[in-house]
Amino acid sequence: MNVLKTPRLDLRKFETDDASFFYEMNSNPEVIRYTGDSNFESVADARQFIENYDHYSKHGYGRWTVVLRQTGEPIGFCGLKNHPDEGYIDLGYRFVQKHWRQGYTTEAAQACVYYGFHHLGLNEIVGRTAEDNRGSIRVLEKIGMKFWKHAPCEGIENSVYYKITKT
Repeated sequence: MNVLKTPRLDLRKFETDDASFFYEMNSNPEVIRYTGDSNFESVADARQFIENYDHYSKHGYGRWTVVLRQTGEPIGFCGLKNHPDEGYIDLGYRFVQKHWRQGYTTEAAQACVYYGFHHLGLNEIVGRTAEDNRGSIRVLEKIGMKFWKHAPCEGIENSVYYKITKT
């Protein structure tokens, strides 16, 4: 079941069948270069991550698998994550390298921000990335986020935070 649709993409909850895709996507050092994450050790580890992913039941939203509507091919993930200890909701995304620079990240990110504001009633959404990740910063800026602060973020010391407020 799709949570969101854009002109070219479907965003849906993670499924255990996504485990091989997530394992392969995270196996590319360029894909996880700025994330602070490590690769899954195996497809079974990726499957366990999906099976234990509780954001949908806890918050009613989370990160979603992004699928090309035309082919049904998964190309990444995008969505919102609640950080209750830090007091904000963040937008996060990751895409396989062969689909970079085609506008998919911006398209999915815009849909997630719209969903957060208009369906979840959020007033503010934060985006975080490594200061050196120019591609991700461009996406945040394209969707209307403005620089907020420099601060460490989950294993990335040189992180920048951007945010957008509902107008």
